[in-house]
Amino acid sequence: MTSSGATAESARSIACQIDGIDTCILNMLEVDGRATLAQLSEATGLSVSAVQSRVQKLERRGVISGYKAIIDDEKRGLPVSAYIAVTPVDYSRESEIPEKLRDVDGIMSCDSVAGSPSYMLTVRAESPSKLEELLNVIHRTVPVSTETTIVLQRYFTK
Repeated sequence: MTSSGATAESARSIACQIDGIDTCILNMLEVDGRATLAQLSEATGLSVSAVQSRVQKLERRGVISGYKAIIDDEKRGLPVSAYIAVTPVDYSRESEIPEKLRDVDGIMSCDSVAGSPSYMLTVRAESPSKLEELLNVIHRTVPVSTETTIVLQRYFTK
């Protein structure tokens, strides 16, 4: 079995071990990463120590990989959000693109996608002119063509 096959097998194994109580805990933590053990206990009907044990097991198994603050980027001074479809000019160097773009300020995420672009970047900028500067940095960093879609309004996120 290849390593990607082993990874898929491992993911299926973990998914099979998640029951309704784990799902409840995960859903609550996804909405509020600062939910207390007492709140999780009340929602699941388990004791605080039982909930703590389940959360720790979910963390050890990698189902919960961390906790983070959700930042309002507009209030942070980054009101312009965009998606940038990235297509390599030289496909023999395609795999280098994510690593070369990893530390570029303004790039929030880089996803490998199916279809004609190879990657989809999510970016944040202070203004349209700063977005243009970010595009120039991307083009100087890696040989790619890009197509940018500016987000007008986000209705929800999960």
